[in-house]
Amino acid sequence: MLAALTGLGLSTAAGLNAYIPLLVVGLLANLTDQVRLQPEFAWLANGWVLAIVGVLLVAEFVLDKVPVVDSVNDMIQTVIRPLSGGVVFSATEAAARLDGSDWMTHNPWAGWVLGIGVALAVHVMKATARPVVNATTAGVGAPVVSTMEDVGSLAMALVAIFLPVLVVIAVAVLAVFAWWTVRRLRRRRALRRSPV
Repeated sequence: MLAALTGLGLSTAAGLNAYIPLLVVGLLANLTDQVRLQPEFAWLANGWVLAIVGVLLVAEFVLDKVPVVDSVNDMIQTVIRPLSGGVVFSATEAAARLDGSDWMTHNPWAGWVLGIGVALAVHVMKATARPVVNATTAGVGAPVVSTMEDVGSLAMALVAIFLPVLVVIAVAVLAVFAWWTVRRLRRRRALRRSPV
């Protein structure tokens, strides 16, 4: 069960920021015994790969703070974040150990599908909310919300690795926030459509 929570948490983190969980997993695999990568994902702990991911993280960090540019970045990230979710779910032992299942070991594509699906769902929520934040705050909210997403991604990645039991709580909080955001968006649309 803990393996499934680790994979879920890492994929959720990737939906918020593609590069943070990749960097966390790669660094921990490179520097500690806390993360063990599947043999086919050993490249993720390579110094050059980590440097490239670090550069991409800095670019993402800057671009995601600029209103309008952040929405363009989100369109590009629609492919990258889900793929990152698939990588971090499949790269760690989470996919191979998922509930002690031999089936997962013999069907590695399932880890990719689970990771991609979770990261895509989180990304869609993020990408849908961001234009609303920009419009309602005249762009001032973009850097604040982006920073909160980055901190959330880092926290989720670390929780997934070190305290996977808490992933359930973190995902529940994220789901409640998504529900609240969607509800608020619907109210605003209804107010705009109603005659004055």
